[in-house]
Amino acid sequence: MRMRRKKHLEERLAACGDMIIFMDRENRDYSFKDTESMLDIAGLFGNANPVEMEIGCGKGQFICELAKREPQKNFLAVEKASNVIVDAAARAIAEGITNVRFLRGGAEYLDCYVPPHTAQLIYLNFSCPFPKNSYASHRLTHRRFLKMYETLLVPGGEIHQKTDNMHFFEFSLAEFSQSGWGLKNVSLDLHNSGFEGNIVTEYEERFSSQGLPIYRLEAFRLRTEEENG
Repeated sequence: MRMRRKKHLEERLAACGDMIIFMDRENRDYSFKDTESMLDIAGLFGNANPVEMEIGCGKGQFICELAKREPQKNFLAVEKASNVIVDAAARAIAEGITNVRFLRGGAEYLDCYVPPHTAQLIYLNFSCPFPKNSYASHRLTHRRFLKMYETLLVPGGEIHQKTDNMHFFEFSLAEFSQSGWGLKNVSLDLHNSGFEGNIVTEYEERFSSQGLPIYRLEAFRLRTEEENG
């Protein structure tokens, strides 16, 4: 079902000022990668602090809390729906959070805007599972996305995923393993695992209140024999 456009959306987006960067896909040829639209990350934040990213930030509950907990880092939050990202940006402004910026656009275009080796960590929280097999390539842990994340991450960077969908989690485990990623801290029931420091997202609150288990993993790129010399 298509999301209804919110009233006064354009005015609200404008009120967020430089907090939202729009990834303009119109009249662009994405068959090749240019540097014309690459962001100046240090310029965005006014410093060269380490950067972490959340792809699919929703209304910003996770990323805003994380940014408050770790003011020594910068955070890029990606969301494709204007109706949703405006709430996240407004929340950050209302809470006086200065170390987060929001990118409005689809994840498939990130490497046209975010320079290589920018992020130390990528969070994938409750991404759409796209349950139909014909849409598997749209899943954010599909190997085509994993290849892109590898370019966005610094050497040794990681991906942290959470989901309530068992089949999507199984798919993710397979994609990571088959694409040369190692796995650690894999949990089949996060809230009963003793894991400390978890930041609960909006979706996570809903699913856990229904008694559903939350699945979580941490992935890191394995070095190939060629890379090891």
